[in-house]
Amino acid sequence: MHRHYNGVKTALLLGGMWAVLLGIGWVIAGATRSSFFIILFGVIGLAGTAYSYWNSDKLALASMRAVPVSPQQAPAMYRIVHELSQAAGQPMPRLYIAPTMSPNAFATGRNPEHAAVCCTEGILQMLDERELRAVLGHELMHVYNRDILTSSVAAAVAGLITSAAQMLQFAALFGGRGNDNRGGGNMLVGLLMAFLAPLAASVIQLAISRTREYDADEDGSKLTGDPLALASALRKIEGGANQRPMDPQDQRLVNTSHLMIANPFRGGAVSGLFRTHPSTDDRVARLENMARSGGFYGNR
Repeated sequence: MHRHYNGVKTALLLGGMWAVLLGIGWVIAGATRSSFFIILFGVIGLAGTAYSYWNSDKLALASMRAVPVSPQQAPAMYRIVHELSQAAGQPMPRLYIAPTMSPNAFATGRNPEHAAVCCTEGILQMLDERELRAVLGHELMHVYNRDILTSSVAAAVAGLITSAAQMLQFAALFGGRGNDNRGGGNMLVGLLMAFLAPLAASVIQLAISRTREYDADEDGSKLTGDPLALASALRKIEGGANQRPMDPQDQRLVNTSHLMIANPFRGGAVSGLFRTHPSTDDRVARLENMARSGGFYGNR
């Protein structure tokens, strides 16, 4: 649905995660002289992926205490989503509102037929209709681009890498001892990989999340024809989230935060590698460039 190369980047990043996992498996198999644990982790990883994929909407909506709304309860939101889904030739998702004044929005669901879009009360009060339309277009493109499957696979593989790294620590300490230099070298390599692999998996997972946001920014702006409205909305959301952040101690919110259109927690000096979202400045710059080069009405 988009002409950029973020899909290729995502495939390469997921390939990198599996390469890290296979590297851990190779070391564990060498240390324990058994491939049993690698097979076990693989089964657990597939099960985790399937569970998060099939239940992603329920988990995300429950974490926000979101409630379904009718056309009478949220007429503007309903009308905009109905128009955009028709323009995209896709089914209309279920609509929810989360009872928090922290401004944000997210989409979830395993496919367009089983999707939901949720806005917080804060974002509905903060944005004008043009900006809300841009945000909803962004969220719909997450559904139409099948981003939930991508994020579910990335999360499951990252969790699998962490579990395998813990097993690798055990194998390196107790199964990698030897009287020769080779045994000592294997133990050091195993310990190094055990500590670095989860960090690498986290960085790759966050990179996938940021890549998906760029996709939805571009594709959503093409759907609405108004990239500058999304740029304006992102500025407002960032300022509102800094004034009324969500609780970073609530693990359910932390687990859902990567789905949201912007970081829901108070901004800080976080390295770009460890951000769940691209910087707002970068996203706005891309959208403004898109408006200048694409002839969208929002640039006139």
